[in-house]
Order: sequence, then C-alpha cells, then structure tokens
Amino acid sequence: MTQETGSCMCGACRVTASLRDEAHICHCGLCRKWTAGAFISVECDGKPSFNDDAPLSVFRSSDWGERVSCRECGSSLLWRMQDGSMNVISVQLFDDPGRFPVTSEIFIDRKPASYSFAGEHKTMTESEVMAMFAAKEEG
Repeated sequence: MTQETGSCMCGACRVTASLRDEAHICHCGLCRKWTAGAFISVECDGKPSFNDDAPLSVFRSSDWGERVSCRECGSSLLWRMQDGSMNVISVQLFDDPGRFPVTSEIFIDRKPASYSFAGEHKTMTESEVMAMFAAKEEG
C-alpha cells in the first residue's frame, strides 16, 4: 500500500489516496464509453481524498456503481460502489501509471478484438463479475 497524489488533466481535481500496488482493466461497455478505451484502475484502501474545491461530477451508472469525473476537463477519475465499499481510481491520474502492474482484466468477453494488453493475468467474464457483485450485495 502506498500513499499517492495525482490530478486530472486540468489540475482542478487533486487526489490523495492509499493505493494497492496493482492495476486492473475493465472492458465493460460503460467503462469503454466513459474513458474512450479500457478503464485501467488501481484499488484504493478506503476513500480517496479530493481537494475541497474539486469540481467533481458524479454519475450513477448502475444499481450499485458511480463514476466520478472532473466537471471542468472531463477526466475520468474514479469508479466506486454507491455504498462506499469499493473505490477504484484511474492510474492515469498519477505521474507514473506504469508502476502499477496489470494483474487482472474484467468483462474480458466484452473486450473489442482490435486490441489486447501484454502479459498474462487473471480474467473474468461479464457473468463472473456480475455474480461477484451480486454476492457482495447479499453479504
């Protein structure tokens, strides 16, 4: 776990977060539309802290998830569970996003055939991910 600081493209949203040391890639249709590509994120330990005047825009994108963006420049910042139990932040907010090795890809069956990420890592299909979220709601 490391404490990192980062920002959106325009700098209006600055964040500090305790991060796990591995990245995950989401290929779901919502993430691809939200980021104009795959969403590469790192899980936060707890809730990330944004500057008090950060122009955050929150969009409820599903029954359980929310997407947080910068209202000024449109940068994709954070995906979180509405109950706060999970926060994943874009690795692109940090100066060295390559320092987070990719360990998993989810919604792998929704990934367009036109690209692939290098290396071997865990994959989960849409049905496997949905089952995981359903189990979290029940538990």
